[in-house]
Order: sequence, then structure tokens, then C-alpha cells
Amino acid sequence: MKRLKVVQVLPSLNGGGVEKGTLEIARALVAAGHDSLVVSAGGRMVEQLEREGSRHITWELGRKSPGSLLQVRPLRRWLADEAPDIVHVRSRMPAWIVWLAWRKMHAGNRPRLVSTIHGLHSVSRYSEIMGCGERVIAVSKTARQYLLDNYPSIDPGKISVIYRGVDPREFPAGYQPDQRWRADWQRQYPQLQNRYVICLPGRLTRLKGHQQLFDLVQRLNEQGANAVGLVVGGEDPKRKAYAADLYKEVEKRSLRDDIVFTGYRSDMKNIFSASDVVLSLTTQPESFGRTALEALSVGTPVVGFQHGGVGEILSELYPQGRVKYGDTQTLQEKIQLLMHGKGDPIKPNRVFLLESMCANTLAIYRELVES
Repeated sequence: MKRLKVVQVLPSLNGGGVEKGTLEIARALVAAGHDSLVVSAGGRMVEQLEREGSRHITWELGRKSPGSLLQVRPLRRWLADEAPDIVHVRSRMPAWIVWLAWRKMHAGNRPRLVSTIHGLHSVSRYSEIMGCGERVIAVSKTARQYLLDNYPSIDPGKISVIYRGVDPREFPAGYQPDQRWRADWQRQYPQLQNRYVICLPGRLTRLKGHQQLFDLVQRLNEQGANAVGLVVGGEDPKRKAYAADLYKEVEKRSLRDDIVFTGYRSDMKNIFSASDVVLSLTTQPESFGRTALEALSVGTPVVGFQHGGVGEILSELYPQGRVKYGDTQTLQEKIQLLMHGKGDPIKPNRVFLLESMCANTLAIYRELVES
């Protein structure tokens, strides 16, 4: 097997599931002896990427502006000079720029093109670009069905489902944070001590279902529970007004002592372990649901709406956690069962494994190059 040069392209490296998956594939490429390059506008994860052996090229291709089309010709020249074997696109605007550059290159000299559909985007010609790859990776059966239902021109034969995965060594069952972390955590958030911690991870966007968390905690405590809602996630720069509305809502409902906002955190494994239950309350189906998988991996039960990728994860690993979308009464009842120690054991994870994700992705790269 020849040494491959693989370029992954995405808007930025500031954190998130897409970004983490990019770093995981980059790490696997380096470990297998291949050359790994990532093109993005940069961000807090660049240092880790480069420390792990990949090369980062700072290039903003994710700006949703007609001016971004000016990058097509420079990118085409760069691809010709760099001569990668594979270009892997993971987001819509960069995919458009890459595809427009790639399609005008000579078919015998251009790299093979791979795309991954990470999100269930609004249906449009703009979103259809995520099916542009010669091979298309769907991160779940939900994501594959989204493509088939909405874009009949995409050849079903080129779509492969490759679930996102966790490394059991990074998220071991029964994991417990060390004493230093616990002491720091208690100092930062003393209002969590000796209470039932209900964690809702994710950026502060309407999609994540914060209102349902507020309602749940309020109802539980009105019935004598000692619950606290833990909202873990940074503000979305484009939706600061929504974050401000959340803070006001907490004050208006006198929930200041019952809802805790942490902002962005990089220590999610510890936070999941220190929580009693993790929620997934997205108002729309998500393509996967990495936070649900990571929480289950360390042994923390997850309760969530059974749509999208989260529904697939819960069905496989923790069926007790499934709740019909919008059924807040059943949601409360399931939390109360857990509060009384009536939770089912989490099933062993044999499906959503990082090793499988990386091996299957690299296999697609090899198949394309060899063909």
C-alpha cells in the first residue's frame, strides 16, 4: 500500500463533533504512516492537530459569501501543486469551493473526492453538495436516509454508513475523575453538591431544548426532588441574543439556584462522569449524537428523544433512555425512575467504536486510490 496524502477540509477547528472527527481521522492517518493535511480557518484545536503529526493550512473556505468563490482558482492551483491522493470535505461551503476547483482539474491527475454528511441540513441545492463525493460517508442510518429521501440524484451505491465512534480507552466504563479535578469542580460550582445533577450538553442554540430542561427541573423540585440542571456549552457567536434570553428566563422563573451554566468546557469526560444523567432533547433530529455516546461510554445513563442518530444510539446501548419526541411526562417519569435507582444496565458498545470508524474511513480512501 502506497503512502497516501489526504487533505481534510472544514470551516474551522474551534471545537465540535465535526472538528473532533477530523482530528481523529488525522491521527489515524499519521499512525498508519500516511501524510495528513487539514485546511481550515484555524482555531483552538490546531495545536493538538499539529502536535499529533498533521499539517495545518490556514485558509478560510467556510465563509458563506459570494466572495468565497474567488478562492476556487487558487485552491485548484494549490491542489495541483500539493498533489494529494484524497480530498475529504466535511461542510457545505468548503465542499462547494473544493468541488468547483476539483471538477475542472484533469481527471487523470486530480485527487479522489470524499464527502461526509455530518448534519441534517435544510433541504436545498446548497445542501445537496454534501453528496458531491465519489464516495459519500453518512455518519448514521438517519443521515443516509436523509440523503436518499431528499436528493434522488445521488447514487445510493456510493453512500456508506460509518458511525462516529469512541475509544473505550479514552472513555472507559466506570471512569471517575481524580481528586484534584473534583476539588476544582466543587469550588467552581458549589451549588451542584449533594444534588441530583441533570446534564444537558451542547452549544446554546434553540436546537438543544433548554426550555424542556428548565421545565423538567422545575417540576421535579416542586415535587420534592433535589435536582439541578447543568448546561454545558458555549454561546453561539451568531446567536448571543438566544443565550441572553436563556439567562433572563432563569432569573424570571427563580431558577438561579437550580440551573447552572458552565460555558464551553473541554473536560466533558469528567463532567459526564460527575453527572447523574445526561439528556438529549434536540428539537430536531440530529445526524448522530456524540455526547450521548460519550456519556454512555463512561457509564452515565442518557435519556433523550428517540429521533435521529441519538435514537439509533439509545436503541443499541440504552433502550430505557428512549422517549418519544415531545413527551415531557414520560421524560420526567424516566428521570424519576433513575433517581430511585431503577435504571437498566448500559449495554456493551460493539457498534460505535473509534477504531471501526477510522479503519472503515481509511478503507474507503484505499479503495478509491486503488481503483
